[in-house]
Amino acid sequence: MTLVIDFLNDILWGYVLVYGLLAVGVFFTLRLGFLQFRHFPEMIRSITGSREHDAGGITPFQALCTSLASRVGTGNLAGVAVAIALGGPGAIFWMWMVALVGMATAYAESTLAQLYKVRGHSDHGLYRGGPAFYIARGLKMPWLAVAFSLCLILAFGLVFNAVQANSIAEAIEGAFGVPKMGVGVGVAVLAGIVIFGGIRKIARVAELVIPVMAALYLLMALVILAMNLSEVPAAIALILKSAFGIEQAFGGVLGAMLNGIKRGLFSNEAGMGSAPNIAAVAVPQPHHPSSQGFVQALGVFIDTLLICTATAVVILLSGVFTPGSELTGIVLTQAAVESQIGSFGRYFIAVAIFFFAFTSIIGNYSYAENALAYLGLDGRTGITVLRCGVLAMVLWGAWEAVATVFNAADAAMGLMATINLIAIVLLSKLVVKLTRDYFAQKAAGREPRFNADDYPELADQIDTTIWRGRGKE
Repeated sequence: MTLVIDFLNDILWGYVLVYGLLAVGVFFTLRLGFLQFRHFPEMIRSITGSREHDAGGITPFQALCTSLASRVGTGNLAGVAVAIALGGPGAIFWMWMVALVGMATAYAESTLAQLYKVRGHSDHGLYRGGPAFYIARGLKMPWLAVAFSLCLILAFGLVFNAVQANSIAEAIEGAFGVPKMGVGVGVAVLAGIVIFGGIRKIARVAELVIPVMAALYLLMALVILAMNLSEVPAAIALILKSAFGIEQAFGGVLGAMLNGIKRGLFSNEAGMGSAPNIAAVAVPQPHHPSSQGFVQALGVFIDTLLICTATAVVILLSGVFTPGSELTGIVLTQAAVESQIGSFGRYFIAVAIFFFAFTSIIGNYSYAENALAYLGLDGRTGITVLRCGVLAMVLWGAWEAVATVFNAADAAMGLMATINLIAIVLLSKLVVKLTRDYFAQKAAGREPRFNADDYPELADQIDTTIWRGRGKE
């Protein structure tokens, strides 16, 4: 199994995705006219505008928090530390680059997910959608949609939840001395309580937990930055020098780029095809597919440019990291914070990783449930089997070694991302048309509103009852 995983990672990460992710991000950045920079205020308006009630969906803010629940986890605390340990401080620069161009990719995939969503047959007509739906309906490739759905269930329903549980177990054991398996059982019980309540309960929990924990974590980072203000320019210079191979002690450009891109994608998920699954469930404000695209682009910004950067700055300012150091993962992050604010730092990071990783588990599950819905297996039996599988992987992940879990996650993520990137590039003309429609309506002084009657070429591809007029049946 290790040989198979290593082979897949060599192909996907050595050739396909390292360049593919950046290329697709640059492609959409150029084709959409640097949308993520020129229209950043639109991202804020898309989560704070007027509200339309629709019992089939969740609010844009809930969709943002649920996607952040999945994004903000081990990638932000443990993953950043792994990237620095393996690729040097320059890996952070490449995480930034992946995020900046990835905001355009995230916009494109979530816009498509909104457009092609349908009303589900179970769970009181909850909206369902995501890459599987736009691959099957937009590209007329249902076989590829099935392959994507299986990859998503494997990656997010199973492997990634083992990754999150692993980081929780290590952090809690290191801070409080609780055995890993005991932590795993506790996390599994709590996760079961939430995921057996369905996607709406997951969205409500994420809406409560994520904003509070993100704000506290950023506040902690700002305090440490203020304590070391004179050292900040040197830390930024080190990131840039290491990124371009000027600081030779850290392994050169390739190591920084490879590790930065891998950990960057694992954290912000732009282009992976994961966040669109919850983006499709939202009732967009205003009622246009592009609106939810802006919301998910903002999620990438918050995840990487704010939270990942906070972790990186804390590690570099602490002085605990040196080339060749045995410290890595969540242990490195804990040591860095502890060196700045004392033993309280170890406990703070343990609590932070618990909440961030726990919400990632329930957020990841929501994606897998959507994929199961596409496969037509979202009846009571299918959902129950998936939920039990998720909880079993939580227990396994709490016990497994970090390297094994991360390598499996990389392979599953790579397969998903490859399929999704090809799909959104093939559908890019439609993304451009939707974007132009959105801003043409704004330029005319109207609130943008998608009307299916204006897109007759999509009549046999989308659920027109969702989009015609005010979007009500």
